[in-house]
Amino acid sequence: MKKLNVKKMKVERRHKKIRTKVFGTEEKPRLAVFKSNKYIYGQLINDNKAETIISLSSMKIKGKTFMIRCTETGKEIAKLALAKNVKEVVFDRGGFKYVGRVKAFADGAREGGLKF
Repeated sequence: MKKLNVKKMKVERRHKKIRTKVFGTEEKPRLAVFKSNKYIYGQLINDNKAETIISLSSMKIKGKTFMIRCTETGKEIAKLALAKNVKEVVFDRGGFKYVGRVKAFADGAREGGLKF
């Protein structure tokens, strides 16, 4: 149990550190990522107005490996962003390390046409 709390504290500390540096605007919104044990979530956020432009999760994509679902979710959020004339974003990994599922999501968003 103690190991779990230490791990959670490290994620929260990294998240706070990242949020002081990453800020989304209307022209270049923040692409925030959250991963749970089952799904990955992505949001495009305009921090100036404190509003979410687009939000999407991997819940709708079924029957594939988790890494493929993360990549597909990234591509889908890029498609929705391009439909709203958003071409550039600031990537917020949410305190998670940039490996595995977070990296697959980011690569999918890049393949979909978003620039970080």
